[in-house]
Amino acid sequence: MSQYQSQGQMHLAAFVQAGPVSGNHGGWRHPEADTDILSPQYYANLGRLLEAGKFDLLFLADILAVPQRHEGSMDSQLRYGALGALRLEPQIVLATVAAATRRLGLASTISTSYFEPFAVARSLATLDHMSAGRTAWNIVTSFQQAEAANFGRDDQLSREERYDRADEFVEIACRLWDSWQDGAVVRDKDAPLFADPSKVQAINHEGRYFRVQGPLNVSRPPQGRPVFIQAGASGRGRDFAAKWADVIFVNHSSLESAQAFYQEMKGRAASHGRDPATLKILPGIVPIVGETAAAADATDALLSGLATPQAGLSTLSYHLDIDLAQFPQDEVLPDMDVPGVQGHYKEVAELTRKQNLSLSQLGHRYGVGTLRDFIGDAETVTDRMEQWFRADACDGFMIQAPYVPGSIEDFVRLAIPELQRRGLFRTEYGGTTLRDHLNLSRPAA
Repeated sequence: MSQYQSQGQMHLAAFVQAGPVSGNHGGWRHPEADTDILSPQYYANLGRLLEAGKFDLLFLADILAVPQRHEGSMDSQLRYGALGALRLEPQIVLATVAAATRRLGLASTISTSYFEPFAVARSLATLDHMSAGRTAWNIVTSFQQAEAANFGRDDQLSREERYDRADEFVEIACRLWDSWQDGAVVRDKDAPLFADPSKVQAINHEGRYFRVQGPLNVSRPPQGRPVFIQAGASGRGRDFAAKWADVIFVNHSSLESAQAFYQEMKGRAASHGRDPATLKILPGIVPIVGETAAAADATDALLSGLATPQAGLSTLSYHLDIDLAQFPQDEVLPDMDVPGVQGHYKEVAELTRKQNLSLSQLGHRYGVGTLRDFIGDAETVTDRMEQWFRADACDGFMIQAPYVPGSIEDFVRLAIPELQRRGLFRTEYGGTTLRDHLNLSRPAA
């Protein structure tokens, strides 16, 4: 077991959009894909399936606009069912999943750029109570002009300002969750004493971006505060994650880059006075597991044929905040300083250098998943997962579903038992809250 891992077993999260795309841009076109993404049954069934597989959590990412960065138009997103073609509000979807499950963690993306700390703290605290302590918050700083336009802003904040605002936002949220002490809710009918006033305090915050009086009008969450997820990959983003995050979601195109990132982030956590084992790093992978290697290859070939280069380039344009249509499509991605997600740029730049992909080829690869190392029968896929886990490249994985529900059903039916047989993954939940699943202590008030 690594010096940085708090236990000898890996953590597994499922990355699924409340929309058409999760791990493969052609996935919604698969003949067996369930495209009824506007129904509550879709998400309830997904939650029950993941809980049967003993997953730590379900993670719903979110964006706040239909992207129009590629060719200055929404056409490619909507036409090809790309990343932001449709996206339901994740907190509401997770409430549906919470009602259908008992142990599965529930994570949603909420932006610190366009919402207010009080409303976010209240929503997350409520879901934590309603789920008996299973919520997580993926903290993002929005970076798209289309998102700014949906919230009445002429321009987005700079990267530094976005993280300055996020730091203050998270600090306020934590203070609001702690504005009720544990045991403040008494419910003594005879006294009468519903809540002890001495255990509820205003926070009276006045900062650069926010003024919040408090207290929160929801008592302290069962977990103390939700689990924090973060995916920033710029220098400032990595430092923010090392300070606040319990879980880091990251994409890599090689084992070597994953190992370098793992060592760096564990070191950054230690520099903030944290035990590095409390920071869980979960790289995203797009596994395709079959009864045989040939069956997995056939599924991969089918999915690859359904993903168009335009869909991948449209999403990559959104992620980088650069219109990639302006460059020759038969030439490689140029070196550039991207205003968008630097982690995605590093991922595709590494892939381009190694394989000399044209932009069109890169678009297709981005649409089907840049990391192609987790395709095969159960033994092959779990061999590679074990290799990464034991090589100090991760604490587990963020499983991105190529199509829903079939690819998750295959992973739960075939890969999970093999991981369990090797002692790499739980056979039963050891606790009731998401913090229990992740071996994280409950923060003191």
